[in-house]
Amino acid sequence: MIRFEHFNYRYPGADIPVLQDISLQLPEGDFVLVVGPSGAGKSTFLRSLNGLVPHFYGGEVSGVVRVDGRDPVQLEPKGMSDLVGMVFQDPESSFVVDMVEDELAFALENWALPQDVMRKRVEEALDQLQIAHLRARAVSTLSGGEKQRVAIASVLTLHPDILVLDEPTSQLDPQAAEEVLLALRHLNEDLGITIVLSEHRLERVIQYADSILYWPGEGQSPLLGEPDEILEQVPLTPPLITLGKALAWTPLPLTIKQGRRFARKMKDQLQLPPEAVTTNSLNGKQPSVRVERLWHRYDNGVEALQGVELKVQPGEFVALMGRNGSGKSTLLKHLVGLLQPAAGNVRVLGQNAAETPTEVLTRDIAYVPQNPDRMLFAETVADELVFTRRAHDLAPDPAADQALLERLGIDHLVDKHPRDLSAGQRQRVALAAVLITDPPLIILDEPTRGLDYVQKHNLARLLQELRSQGKTVLMATHDVELVAATADRVVLMSQGQIVVDGPARRVMAESLVFSSQVNKLFRDPRLLTPDDVLASLATVKQPIRNVDLARIEPANPATKNPNGSI
Repeated sequence: MIRFEHFNYRYPGADIPVLQDISLQLPEGDFVLVVGPSGAGKSTFLRSLNGLVPHFYGGEVSGVVRVDGRDPVQLEPKGMSDLVGMVFQDPESSFVVDMVEDELAFALENWALPQDVMRKRVEEALDQLQIAHLRARAVSTLSGGEKQRVAIASVLTLHPDILVLDEPTSQLDPQAAEEVLLALRHLNEDLGITIVLSEHRLERVIQYADSILYWPGEGQSPLLGEPDEILEQVPLTPPLITLGKALAWTPLPLTIKQGRRFARKMKDQLQLPPEAVTTNSLNGKQPSVRVERLWHRYDNGVEALQGVELKVQPGEFVALMGRNGSGKSTLLKHLVGLLQPAAGNVRVLGQNAAETPTEVLTRDIAYVPQNPDRMLFAETVADELVFTRRAHDLAPDPAADQALLERLGIDHLVDKHPRDLSAGQRQRVALAAVLITDPPLIILDEPTRGLDYVQKHNLARLLQELRSQGKTVLMATHDVELVAATADRVVLMSQGQIVVDGPARRVMAESLVFSSQVNKLFRDPRLLTPDDVLASLATVKQPIRNVDLARIEPANPATKNPNGSI
C-alpha cells in the first residue's frame, strides 16, 4: 500500500535532508503508530504521503514514494485527496467555513456528490466522532479539543482508503481521546482503512497499533516493527512500559490489563510511606490568584463559566483539568485580561484583571496559550527572547537566554525562524519567550502539545525548579502523566463549574478518567509515577528520576533490514 525507496527530502534553505534515504513498506490495512523525538521528521513523513511534501512546502525531493500505486510527487495533493485523508496538528489550519456542519460538507461539495449522499456521510461522521450536538455551532466558538474532532470528522466524510493523522489527540481530554481512537480502530478493523497516526502520548494509543514506525532523528534510518519489539529498544516510552523495562517485566506489558498481573505480584515488596497531609495555609500572604463568583457567557449564549470560585497560593502548583469545553481555557483568559466577566471578580497578584490592561498584567505573568503560534512573530528564536526583554525594559543578557534555551532543549535552534520548527519546538520557544522575564506567576494552557517524553520530562523538571524558587504555576492540561509528576493540587472542571478541588494524589487516585497509568496499576494515592514505585522498592537503589533521559541514545538503526522491519 505505502512504499518508499531511497526517498530524500530537504526543506528550502536547509543544510541537510530531514528525510534521508528512506526505504520502507507499510502494509495495507495496518494501524501504524509513528513515534519519535520532537522535530525528528514525523510530520514531514506524513505530509509526503499525499504530496504536500514537496508541493506545498517546496524544497528538493528524490527517490520513490508510492501510495496504492500512485505517485504523490507527480499527482500533487489534489490527485491524492480521494485516497489519502489528512488531519493536521493544528485543526484550525484546515478549516474553510465557520459552521461545523458546513465544514463537514465542504469537501463533499467540491466532489459534487449527490445531496442525499452528502447528508448521509455528514450524519455518519457527526455520530462517529460524537459531535452531533456541535453541528450548528460556529467553529470559532469551539474549544481546542472540539475543533480537533471536527477536523477528523471533515476528513472522514470522503471515505479515504488511508487516514493520516498528526497528533489527533493532542488537545483532547482522556475520554474524548479514547472516543476518537475507538472510532479510528473501528474504521481500521471494520472497514479496512489504513491508519497512519503520529502521537507523542503513547499511553493513549499503543493498544490499538499493529506496528510502530520510530524516527530517531538526526538523519538516522527509521525502525519499523511490532510494538513490543520497538518499545524494548527506544527511550520514548509511556510510564507503564518505562516501569516494566526498569523492573524487567517479561513479556513487556503494553496495556494496564497486562501490567496489573505484574503489579499484583509485587505489592508485598513495596515499602510505602504514610500518606502526606496537605495544608492550605497562606502563611499571611495574599493569594496569587483569587477568583470570586466568576461568570462568562459567549456571544452564542454558551455559559462557559458559572460562578467559579478559586484561590491559588503563592508557590503552589495547581493543575486545572476537565473535559473539552469545561471552561479551563476561558478561566485562564480571564486571569490575563483577555476576557471580561459577565459577573464576579478576578484578582491576580493583587491586580484587578478586568480593569488592568493585558500588557500590564503580563509583565508579572508568563502566559502561554494553547496555540503558541499567536505569540511568535520574530525572525529567529533568539530574536523572540530579545523582543521580550526589550518590551519589558530588561537589559540584554545573551548568556541567560542561552541557558534557558538549553534547559528547554532548543539552544541549537537559535538562528531558526520559529515558523520553520515543529509544533513541540514552537511550544518551547513560546515558553522561553515568557519565562525570560523571571515572572512570579506562570499560566500554561496545554504546555505539552507536541512534546515527546524526553522534552516533557525536561519541562516537568523545569516547572518543579521554578516552583521550588517560589513561583506559582497554574496549568490547564489533559496530560494526566505530567500532572501526576508535578502538581500539588488538582482542580477538576465540568460545564463551567469547579466540581473537585483537592490534593493531586487524592484526586487522581479517586478518578477513573484523570488517573495516571501507574495509579491504575496499584490504585494507591502514593503511587502515581514510575518514580514512586521504584523508590518504594527496597531492592531498587536509584529512582528513575535520576536517569538523564535527554542523554539516552536512540536504538541502533543497524537492526533494521532493507524493507524497514526489525
